[in-house]
Amino acid sequence: MAYNNELADRVRERLAMEENIEVAEKKMFSGLSFLVNGKMCINISHDNLMCRYSEELEDEVSEKKGFLPMIMKGKQLKGYCYVEPVGFQKFDDFEYWIKICLDYNPTAKASNKK
Repeated sequence: MAYNNELADRVRERLAMEENIEVAEKKMFSGLSFLVNGKMCINISHDNLMCRYSEELEDEVSEKKGFLPMIMKGKQLKGYCYVEPVGFQKFDDFEYWIKICLDYNPTAKASNKK
């Protein structure tokens, strides 16, 4: 499982700034997933972010620099995307992606426990 350790540290540091959340890390999706309050929130996959956000934002996020749709079984998975480094290098861009993931987290569906 290859993921960018510097990017993982950047996400880790940013999430540590949030109050009243519990963060856990889990290796999944060929990378590192950050679970917030028991739900997958944001992932690091190679050098990209993998974001989980409200499907209502799909048109907005698809216009962002670095956006790549998440394709599973030949279909685009709404509410998830990859973001290439060009899309989060700047502080404000990184904050945008973190914020939409954290904003969605309270209403996100938790995965079934196995």
